[in-house]
Amino acid sequence: MSTRLAYQYVVLRCVPRPDREEFLNVGVVLHCQAADYLDVVCHVDAERLHALHSGIDVDQVREALSFVELVCRGDERAGEAARQSLGQRFGFLKAPRSTVLQPGPVHGGVTHDPARQLEHLRERLVG
Repeated sequence: MSTRLAYQYVVLRCVPRPDREEFLNVGVVLHCQAADYLDVVCHVDAERLHALHSGIDVDQVREALSFVELVCRGDERAGEAARQSLGQRFGFLKAPRSTVLQPGPVHGGVTHDPARQLEHLRERLVG
């Protein structure tokens, strides 16, 4: 019987116009301490983003998501955040810091396979 592992995740939201409080889910970050796992999956639907705000810079959104990927991987191009432990990196990523790309609330669960769970969350929450 395989082990059930606790995990936490946040949905990354693109908020083109914070004054309207409209957003589109564009990614999910999942952290599983027991499996030493931290990863993100992203999907940017430019057409849907432009429907929320015709002037949005989609490349800027993609660049912000690329930074999240670098932090998850521990890539030195992400600076000090990438040099931290996985738990600290997740803490960094779940903290709001941008008006356009914002993390939602932290949720949790249990899984046998963090990578498969992340893909399931992407399909269910991002598209």
